[in-house]
Amino acid sequence: MSDIKKVVLAYSGGLDTSIILKWLQVTYGCEVVTFTADLGQGEELDPARRNAERAGIKEIYIDDLREEFVGDFVYPMMRANALYEGVYLLGTSIARPLISKRLIEIAHETGADAIAHGATGKGNDQVRFELAAYALDPDIKIIAPWREWDFKSRTDLIEFAEKHQIQVPKDKRGEAPFSVDANLLHSSSEGKVLEDPNEEPPAYVFQRTIAPEEAPDTPTYIEIGFEKGDAVTLDGEKLSPATMLARLNDLGRDNGIGRVDLVENRFVGMKSRGIYETPGGTILTVAHRAMESLTLDREAMHLKDQLMPRYSELVYYGFWFAPEREMLQALIDKSQEHVEGTVRLKLYKGSAVVVGRRSDKSLYSDELVTFEDDRGAYDQKDAEGFIRLNALRLRTLAMRRRKG
Repeated sequence: MSDIKKVVLAYSGGLDTSIILKWLQVTYGCEVVTFTADLGQGEELDPARRNAERAGIKEIYIDDLREEFVGDFVYPMMRANALYEGVYLLGTSIARPLISKRLIEIAHETGADAIAHGATGKGNDQVRFELAAYALDPDIKIIAPWREWDFKSRTDLIEFAEKHQIQVPKDKRGEAPFSVDANLLHSSSEGKVLEDPNEEPPAYVFQRTIAPEEAPDTPTYIEIGFEKGDAVTLDGEKLSPATMLARLNDLGRDNGIGRVDLVENRFVGMKSRGIYETPGGTILTVAHRAMESLTLDREAMHLKDQLMPRYSELVYYGFWFAPEREMLQALIDKSQEHVEGTVRLKLYKGSAVVVGRRSDKSLYSDELVTFEDDRGAYDQKDAEGFIRLNALRLRTLAMRRRKG
């Protein structure tokens, strides 16, 4: 790594990545390019530019990736109804391949030898960043400062910052009560006050949603329109993917929807406790599932449900650009060809409940399910032969047991 001349750093502009920026300059004596992604995290990005300029950075990239994030990453994942370990909507996981993709693109544009990230050596993000990067450029060099430097404590980091005239805000001098990652899909909080899984999280941890018990006493009704499995309209208004998710986030926030308290299995082998808030994503998942229930063939739906845990693991582990994820995506996208129509939902005190769904591609037949005269659409006598054929092997097994 000693021949590295230029590095593209995933840079938030905060204290930790500002320390990493200076550490790269000191340790490698290299030029640093900063890249800050606007994924809808809701933070002011101008400080990132100012802090990079203060550090003497000449090439500064601040990219608005919200539409690409939702349209090309979140929506394909939503078509799969992806839930890691049955609960987590993968808000952090799905952002990492896009950041890595842009890091590699900027490295190629600027002639950089390497990329760098601020993920620690204990978490999943280091794996996600680096697997995606190697999938896109097998020759790229990757610097992970948390796995290399000798800093042992927060005090060491603060001392390094002060030595190199990096501004340290007062609220950054002590240990943060918990760490946060946020984007347009979700916010996640973990560590410190949240490390005991038997302790209820403090109210101040929640940033994207009000408490369900504080939500309005009157329900909110909305209607989401789908085309090929993607949400395209809200109450009849056509919206871009990022705008749709932002609107649903507001609705979910105001009705206390989307909170998850999860103990999960990290890819690196340990269990961790996280608090996730995914208001808009929760509403979308409920609505999409309802649309599929009306328009997907039974066996197609059941096959898709069997594949979902595997798909979710691939996203969580960082294999977005792996061939198996792309193969599964092709199958999932094929299943969505007729998933279109509208779903009505009632949002109320932490819940998103389906109250109606309709589609021109519906497989639901009044003639088949009615308890009234079905006019010959279904002959109930046919069921006897169907049952006897399916019971044949069970009867054979029962006769063997009886003989025994």
